[in-house]
Amino acid sequence: MKYMLNVYSPNSSVWERLSEHERSAISAEYAAINETPGILGGAQLQPPTSATTVRVHDGSTLATDGPFIETKEALGGYWLIEVEDLDAAIELAARVPAARLGGAVEVRPVVER
Repeated sequence: MKYMLNVYSPNSSVWERLSEHERSAISAEYAAINETPGILGGAQLQPPTSATTVRVHDGSTLATDGPFIETKEALGGYWLIEVEDLDAAIELAARVPAARLGGAVEVRPVVER
């Protein structure tokens, strides 16, 4: 089955409090996940402040800078994976450093057509 792992990172102050050694170790964990069998693709995202939010109302398009709301967590990246079942997807999601640093990983099945 295919799943999307949406990685919600804690705010940047968590990263800033880490030592250089801790940051390097976490970066290595992310690199190791990228090499895991079943990873079909993924990417880290720029910070929410770089986003543009688009809405259409009565046929008019409104584009605004930045995210719509302030949150404690922001979508920081994603992976598209193909694994045997939900348990395997959860096992992989639990390896994502953001999940233990105050963020979260949403595991969502992909609709395949």
